[in-house]
Formats: sequence, structure tokens, C-alpha cells
Amino acid sequence: MRKRRKQSFAGIIAERRERLIIREGYLSLIARALVLAVAGAVLFTQVFLVAQNTGQGMFPALKDGDLMIVFRLQRDYAKNDVLAYRQEDGRYVGRVVAAAGDVVMIDGEGELTVNDAPQSGDILYPTYPREGGLAYPYTVPEGCVFLMGDYRTQTLDSRDFGAIPLERVEGKVITILRRRGL
Repeated sequence: MRKRRKQSFAGIIAERRERLIIREGYLSLIARALVLAVAGAVLFTQVFLVAQNTGQGMFPALKDGDLMIVFRLQRDYAKNDVLAYRQEDGRYVGRVVAAAGDVVMIDGEGELTVNDAPQSGDILYPTYPREGGLAYPYTVPEGCVFLMGDYRTQTLDSRDFGAIPLERVEGKVITILRRRGL
């Protein structure tokens, strides 16, 4: 009490103003942190997906353990886009080979054709049909895409699951981060 009596009114007002400014600064910091947290949560749950690739199905493009950044908002996919999609037993990654209405043909000699055009590209492995799988020629239904892994002899893809409905596609892989670089 004696200390306050000795202080002038101007000193008391200045002290209270300083405490108020500090309190407002902390409240502003908390509000900004909350806005950033909400924006980050929306960004990484609705716009992007960060996921780890499992398996060698897309080798050499994607290796086991690589981190993928997947863009969720794109819904028009072109041939050779790499997509992440969900099946009952987990997440898979595949390259778009054919879209709705395309006719896929895989022969016993490892050749893939789409709409009677041979598909070779940069794929190093032959493409064989699966035993007890789809009957070829196969027409991709509306609202679906035909996806295949790059490591054609050692992957599960549309030859096993059939055409993938667009509802199961999580998005387009836009970049990868190699795990050995982390």
C-alpha cells in the first residue's frame, strides 16, 4: 500500500497500460496460433494428404517408405497421372492407364493396349493378365479409372480389383520425398 501511495497517478496508469498491452499481446498470439492450427488442419485433411508409400508396387517411381504429397481437390485425371486410392485392406498407388469408356486389352505375351493403341511408355516390366482376373477386352465403366502399378509383375492393381471408382481415389500424387533424404 505504501508503495502505491508514493507512486503518482501517472505511474499507476502507465503500469496498468503496460500490463494490458502485454495481456493483449498474449491473447493475439493465442488467437493467431489457433487460426494457423485450424488452417493447417483444413489444408492437410481437405486439400492435401501426406502419406507414406508402402510396398514396391510403383517401383522405381515410388519406393517403399517414400512420403507422398497428394492433392485431393483434382477430379479430372489424365493418362499417366499417379493416384492414391483406398481399398478395403489399405491404401494403394497406381498410374492411370485408362479412363471411363476406354477398352483395355492385355494379352498373354505381356502387351497392354488401350483403345487398340499399344502402351509401352517408361514401364520396365511386362504387363500380364491375372489368373482368374478380369476378362479382356475390358471396357472401363463410367465413374471409374483403370490403374496399374509400375512394377507390373509384383503389384496389386486394377487387374486384381477391377476399375477403381472415383469415390475411392484419394487424389493425385504431386510430389514425393525420398525417405533416405530425411
